[in-house]
Amino acid sequence: MNSSESSFSPNDAPSTIPGARLQTVVGAGGLLVAAGLAVGAVGIPGDAGYGGVGPNFLPWVCALVLALCGGWLVWEARNGGYRAMAEPTGSAKADWSAAVWVSAGLLLNAALITTLGFILSCTLCYVLAVQGLRRAAGQAQASQPRTWGVDVFTGLCISSPVFWIFTQFLAINLPGLTGTGWL
Repeated sequence: MNSSESSFSPNDAPSTIPGARLQTVVGAGGLLVAAGLAVGAVGIPGDAGYGGVGPNFLPWVCALVLALCGGWLVWEARNGGYRAMAEPTGSAKADWSAAVWVSAGLLLNAALITTLGFILSCTLCYVLAVQGLRRAAGQAQASQPRTWGVDVFTGLCISSPVFWIFTQFLAINLPGLTGTGWL
């Protein structure tokens, strides 16, 4: 096999897939974020806690995994690019109204968690985010009351057990609506 057969030319890639240079930049960005995480992990004390694992363990694991992924992305980009990438799907333009719905859910959750409590604020976040995703997907039933009701019920079914597991079983304080610890 000669060198021209093993090399990857830009003409082999679909026109919508970014070139090797841009793909290398993405991988290098991952490596830079990993380096930032590692610098931050250095400042966390490493005193071993329960089970011999200290508070700096998880940041180091994240930094290492991200560095491996970033290095792999750089290697892939420099050795022919992301050859097996599927053609991008979805709209050619961003759906800003969907982004507003999702952003509103996140911001309202952060703003109201101490007022409404964890369960209700997370349910609100879920409902607004799902509404944004439904509207981005063009689902006609997104604005129907039944869909809203199902989304509220689903949000409650997700956030309630999470709240109870954290507060009742793990003894981690989360903002609640009442002082009982159950809502």
